[in-house]
Amino acid sequence: MAGEIEDAIERAGREAFTRQPPKTLKGQIGYLIKQFGSAKAVAAELGVTADSVNRYRRGARKHARADVAAKIDNAVRRRWQPQVRRRRQKQAAATTGITVETRARFGYSAPVGTTDDGRFRRLTVHLPPEYAQRLFDARDTGGSDQQMRGIIADGLKEIYFQDGGGRAMGLSDVEINEIDYLDLDY
Repeated sequence: MAGEIEDAIERAGREAFTRQPPKTLKGQIGYLIKQFGSAKAVAAELGVTADSVNRYRRGARKHARADVAAKIDNAVRRRWQPQVRRRRQKQAAATTGITVETRARFGYSAPVGTTDDGRFRRLTVHLPPEYAQRLFDARDTGGSDQQMRGIIADGLKEIYFQDGGGRAMGLSDVEINEIDYLDLDY
């Protein structure tokens, strides 16, 4: 199961599409067969039989069950335009950075006498390219959701809480405890 951060990266990647993925069941199945190489491999990915996949491909079945249709659509979107996504990620990691919009509860360590108020904060913060690179590297190497949360929390600590070194210098550790929502844009 993918975590919240990985899902946010996937949604942001889908915004980079230059063309829309196939919408018809027959078109989606045709695309998946090209990607996987066989109806049997597509069937294994979707959790249906190869005969069902072939019926969808031929048009003998015009509609899949709702749960299967959602799996098909998700599988197509995950694989659609990988070069466009890679190019956009490379650009974010090299020059443009990544924007994090979230409503979350943060935990942090600071000197005695300072606030440790655990309220939800709604933040929209643009993180520099090095955080985008770290985030993409963690995802590509199979990093955990907690590890990716830590990367985002480090960026928010530096850019938002410490304002690039202008305040809250005693703040030693920031972590994202609870996420109401999180969206990324790159």
